[in-house]
Amino acid sequence: MERNIIFMIGFVLAAFQISCKDNKITPGSDASFIKKENVLYDENRNPELTMDLYIPEEHSHKDRDVFIIIHGGGWRGGNKSELTFFTLSMMQKFPHSVFANINYRLASTSRYALPNQIEDIRSAMHYLEKTLKFQPRLILLGNSAGGHLSMLYAYKFDRNKKVKAVINIVGPADLSDPGFKRYDDYSFLKSHLVDPKYTSASQMIFASPIAWINNHSAPTLSYYGINDQVVPVTQKSILDSALSKNKVLHESYEFTGGHSDWYQNENGKFLIGKIEDFLKKL
Repeated sequence: MERNIIFMIGFVLAAFQISCKDNKITPGSDASFIKKENVLYDENRNPELTMDLYIPEEHSHKDRDVFIIIHGGGWRGGNKSELTFFTLSMMQKFPHSVFANINYRLASTSRYALPNQIEDIRSAMHYLEKTLKFQPRLILLGNSAGGHLSMLYAYKFDRNKKVKAVINIVGPADLSDPGFKRYDDYSFLKSHLVDPKYTSASQMIFASPIAWINNHSAPTLSYYGINDQVVPVTQKSILDSALSKNKVLHESYEFTGGHSDWYQNENGKFLIGKIEDFLKKL
């Protein structure tokens, strides 16, 4: 899913002023961040587990929203670099928030995605709490597989309710949806998404975020493409229905295009505007 995608958000690039000397980045007139690239966030210093961390230059110890950005790639591909430009564009709109764009352990024929990737998200959270020295209000934002992981972590694994909101971009919410079963790597998911030692339940049901939604679930904004051939737009209505049934605050929108078009043309601007409006409601 979304392998080897180069994210090019033209409306952001012209505004960037990057200083390598002092490791400062200024994505807009009102935004200035200290940039720390390829930070090892795992206690065991696993070289796979790195993040690009952006902290507002006028950083204080008062509570701030912290966005954890989670890339896509079918659970076994992708890299945080694919969301660098989108992260920078978000920084323009949210100049007082912290951003952590993370890598995580990728699945393979010899390594399951879950629970590894859930544990990696938790490790990133612990690192941020320790580094920032305050209890952050966490917002999980991911695209494709990253959207799925954002929802699954928030709905199933966030036992202490640290996640303030989920921004789900073209993420599969119900892995048993007949439309999603047409995904060309579905056979890999059935065999390698969840370690069978981790659960005795149906692996695809266990890994479906909608299976864990309740009336305490994190508010969620979703974005789906009407021509998406990877994660069909039917996922939007399935997710909306589960959130509505449990009276969870949520919004969802559609964009014109396929799986990778959520950031192209006006789609990216529209999404960021809706994220800003949604978070204000919280």
